Amino acid sequence: MTTAIKNFVLLLEGVNKSFDGFKAINDLDFYMDEGELRTIIGPNGAGKSTMMDIITGRTRPDTGKVEFGKDTNLDLTKMNVPEINRLGIGRKFQTPSVYIHHTVFENLLLSLKGPRGVFNALFARTTSEQRDRIDAVLKTIGLTKKAEDLAGSLSHGQKQWLEIGMLLAQDPKLLLVDEPAAGMTDEETHKTGELLLSLEGKHSIIVIEHDMTFVRQIARKVTVLHQGHVLCEGTVDDVQNDERVKEVYLGRKKKN
Repeated sequence: MTTAIKNFVLLLEGVNKSFDGFKAINDLDFYMDEGELRTIIGPNGAGKSTMMDIITGRTRPDTGKVEFGKDTNLDLTKMNVPEINRLGIGRKFQTPSVYIHHTVFENLLLSLKGPRGVFNALFARTTSEQRDRIDAVLKTIGLTKKAEDLAGSLSHGQKQWLEIGMLLAQDPKLLLVDEPAAGMTDEETHKTGELLLSLEGKHSIIVIEHDMTFVRQIARKVTVLHQGHVLCEGTVDDVQNDERVKEVYLGRKKKN
């Protein structure tokens, strides 16, 4: 029986990717349910970013299956970055990328789903439907009172929330979020966790993170990557108590 019959929203099977002889992804199997919030952890060089690159079409796997869509099982290995984005797969990188000379509202307006150029987006009349959509996103990301502020004036954490909002404006099915807590204050980190938890069920979400306090706040199921392969999966307690994980992170086994 093929795993695709199980209707995972995202499926990677037997995926391999090498760069100049270095195997960044090694026989990777990964399965994700619709509406799931999944956290991925692993040491530097574990293959986390390469995995995200493969899902979004920035990198082609050497071998293996990468499928998206609970009912359609679309083959992502045959699509380019824009095509994959149009399927509803959005990615947020670690460093926020916003239009600093435009307002928060304008940033979201520019990100709304649909074929529009920058000129039309900013100078055409905003419809009531667009405004309602932007207002809903502003409320979700907690920036309603900042709507008319320039994005460049926001704090680091607020820029991160705005970029998540820019993805939400595109109505994505799958969100890939890379180290959202990096560089944040404790308060901002906690609010970011609450934001991601509020999206659970409405979107499928993969979060790559190193901050284990943050992971503990948001994690339902944790996947540990090591040398391009899934080392183990489970709850936060499961993976933190796994001897293999201790070896990977500490270089030795902890004594009882």
